[in-house]
Amino acid sequence: MYQEIQHFKADFFKALAHPLRIRILEVLVEGDKNVNEIQTILGSEGSAVSQQLAVLRNKNVVRGIKDGTSVVYSLTDPLIKDLLTVTKQIFDNHLVSAISMLENIKNQ
Repeated sequence: MYQEIQHFKADFFKALAHPLRIRILEVLVEGDKNVNEIQTILGSEGSAVSQQLAVLRNKNVVRGIKDGTSVVYSLTDPLIKDLLTVTKQIFDNHLVSAISMLENIKNQ
C-alpha cells in the first residue's frame, strides 16, 4: 500500500512537471475552459496546449467534457488549487531565504 502511494505521488508530480501544464492548471483554477480559451489566455499554440492537456487528462489531473464541438476542461480535484497555492508559498519562502542570505553576504 505504501509503495502504491509513493508511485501515485511520483506519477502525479511528473504530470505537473512542465511549466505549460502548471500554467494550464492555474487558468483552470479560475474556472472551466475549452482549449481555445486556454490558448488565448496563455498566448500559446493550440497544439501545445492540447498536448499538455492530454498528459494532464491521462493522469486524471483534469477532465474534459464534450460541449458541442469543443471540449471543456476542469480540474478533477479542487485540492489542486491548494497545491498550487502551497507551491507558491514554498517559492516565496525560498526567495525570502535567498534574499536574506544575499543581504548577509553584502553586509559582511
